[in-house]
Amino acid sequence: MHLKLPFLILFSLISTHALGVEYDPGIGEEINEVCAGCHGEFGQGGKEGEYPRLAGMPALFIAQQLELFRDRKRPNLAMIEYIDERQMPAEDILHISHYLAGLKLNTRLPAVDETADDFDAYARLLESKKLMQIPRAEGDIETGEKLYKKECASCHGSDGYGDEKKVVPMLAGQYTDYLWRQVEKLRNRIRIHDVDDPKDELLDAFTDAELADMFAWLSTADD
Repeated sequence: MHLKLPFLILFSLISTHALGVEYDPGIGEEINEVCAGCHGEFGQGGKEGEYPRLAGMPALFIAQQLELFRDRKRPNLAMIEYIDERQMPAEDILHISHYLAGLKLNTRLPAVDETADDFDAYARLLESKKLMQIPRAEGDIETGEKLYKKECASCHGSDGYGDEKKVVPMLAGQYTDYLWRQVEKLRNRIRIHDVDDPKDELLDAFTDAELADMFAWLSTADD
């Protein structure tokens, strides 16, 4: 099934069953078994950013990127076999986007009394698998925070965790190596920063040193 409505209109109407289906977490979890091969069971990504974190990303953003991959507007050879019309119809995009958006990754385990009678070791093990904290990136954290707050916070949020309504992805909690790869693709116009303004040259205004400082601060935002 092809998305015949403009993307944002279509997904803004999900609650009114524009596709004739309602989000089903069970279906989303089943689809994620395929995604997990690269992006992890809990959408945590892997291999130090070779595969990005998807957990907690805005559902509309995930769906939008799947559309761009499928329409070959965002080149990615690894994704091609998974996002054609048969493999990833519109209904599946709905389910997997909402499923991944709903996954929560903790940055630390809550304190518990392991000697307590009701301590559940297995539950604790499962919790530990959902932990994710980005390693500290090199750069001036204080300078990076000031620059980020000035230049990026209005879209990506003051805490760097994106904006669901604006369909803006999180930067905090994302692998720094992955962010650097996207900078290169955006600068070379391999990836579009703003689909509504494909000629946008926003990142060209920043030096590598400035970006490094901002990424350094972002790497501490999940501490």
